[in-house]
Amino acid sequence: PLDLTTEEFKELIGSSKYHQYLNYFYGITTEEALIWAVQEEVRKERQTLGLNKEHDHDNEAYRRIYGATKAVLLKRFRREKGYRQLKSINLTELKEFTYWLFKYRLDHCDKARVASDTKKALTRLKSNGFHGNLVTGKATY
Repeated sequence: PLDLTTEEFKELIGSSKYHQYLNYFYGITTEEALIWAVQEEVRKERQTLGLNKEHDHDNEAYRRIYGATKAVLLKRFRREKGYRQLKSINLTELKEFTYWLFKYRLDHCDKARVASDTKKALTRLKSNGFHGNLVTGKATY
C-alpha cells in the first residue's frame, strides 16, 4: 500500500478514474458497511432483550435503512432494470443492487439521515481497518 494524499492519488489515476473510485467507494463499499453496522445494532438489541435465536437481522436492518425488506427492494431493483426475478444473485448483480440501494437511500431519505448513516458507515469501515481520508490528508491506497 502507498501513503498518498488525496490529491496525489487523484493525480496518479486521473480525474475520471478518481470519480469512478469515489462512486464505487461511497455507492458500494460505504453502503455495505452501513448495512453491516445496522445488522450489528439489531443483533445487539435483540441479544439485550434475550432474543438470541432471532436470525432475521438482515431484513430488520433493511427495513430500518430503506423502509422495506431486502426481498422487496431486490424485486423493485430487478423490475426497474428489466432483470429476471431469480432466487439467487451473482456478485456482479449484488454490487449493482448495492449501488442502487445507495441511490435509493439518497432519493428517499431525509438528508440529515443520509449524512448520519454515511458517518455510521465510515465509522464502521474505520473500526474494521480502513484508515483513509478521502477529502484531505493521507490515505493508504
